Amino acid sequence: MGLLKGNFTFMRFQAEESLPKNFPAFTDRQIKANAYRQETKSTREKNMGWVSLTDVLDADFKQASYSLGDYLIFSLRIDHKLISPKLLKLKLMEEERRHLAQSGSERIGKQTAATLKEKIETEILARQEAIPSFYDVLWSLGKKTVYFSSLADKVADDFTGLFKNTFSLNLKRLLPQDLINKPVRAETGETVSLIGREFLTWLWFKAQQRDGRITLAQSDEAELHFVKRIALEAGEGEYAQGVVCSGLHAELKEAKEALRLGKKVKEAGIMLMHDKNEWEFIFKADTFDFQSLKIPSMGTTESRQDKEGALLERIYLIEGAVKIMDDLFAAFLQARFQPGWNEEAKKMSGWLQK
Repeated sequence: MGLLKGNFTFMRFQAEESLPKNFPAFTDRQIKANAYRQETKSTREKNMGWVSLTDVLDADFKQASYSLGDYLIFSLRIDHKLISPKLLKLKLMEEERRHLAQSGSERIGKQTAATLKEKIETEILARQEAIPSFYDVLWSLGKKTVYFSSLADKVADDFTGLFKNTFSLNLKRLLPQDLINKPVRAETGETVSLIGREFLTWLWFKAQQRDGRITLAQSDEAELHFVKRIALEAGEGEYAQGVVCSGLHAELKEAKEALRLGKKVKEAGIMLMHDKNEWEFIFKADTFDFQSLKIPSMGTTESRQDKEGALLERIYLIEGAVKIMDDLFAAFLQARFQPGWNEEAKKMSGWLQK
């Protein structure tokens, strides 16, 4: 439940279409129509639906609103029933022996075996309690951006499918290569599949040039440090070769040696400071996902109005960290696809030799 308190892990999506007409009434109807519904003695392995962010037992959204300013906030509940392979095997053996004794047969045919297995699975599922999981959803209507608190691809598929069925909107996952202007990609003709790793490698270099201070747009500055953990990798898929370096700070000889050997930073622990706020998180280069984002601390709240204000403040801080990372990526792209990049690459090479 990282949107309300604690660290927040999330991937980002972009809503591709415009909002339906009379959106508030449409949303109210659709989110309730696709809310989670308890199923007793269900034989389904998976059951899911929307619930309130502030009260996971409220699937009717009576006690807690899903609307907060320009945001919609709610949770996805997914219940799973998992059958133990050993239990299934044991119960199936018992059922097969019972069937042979009753039928007088010496062996069980293929079709009968499949029928018995389906029967046992149904009986186990009907008796079994489902295991619930909850995932926070933050939808910024103005930015057409959706934050979803999971990094698992299968969970993301469930989420985007239900989201489309509910709101009649397709979600496209935000990936670094999609943030590059198409004219630039066409003009350079370069592959950009690993552009996120290039960015994170460049960011480590920039962070060590001026004791962590990096210039943002309009002469603004942020302070950024690589901390605790750096994962580097060369290649993709089954040919990938990686190394993980851990420590209190990023002055790691092993990590720089890996860079010299052609590896690039795949993910890293980052400490980010800006405007008296400090965030810490693990940043994924291939997907731009944030893992365990530690949000700057705020005071305690008492009233409902205070809690709503505190949640808006948390959302503001979450989006603040995201914006700074996006601004840094924009600065990297501006340098990366300009004629002066060769000079920047020489500086990076010199930094690696130190």
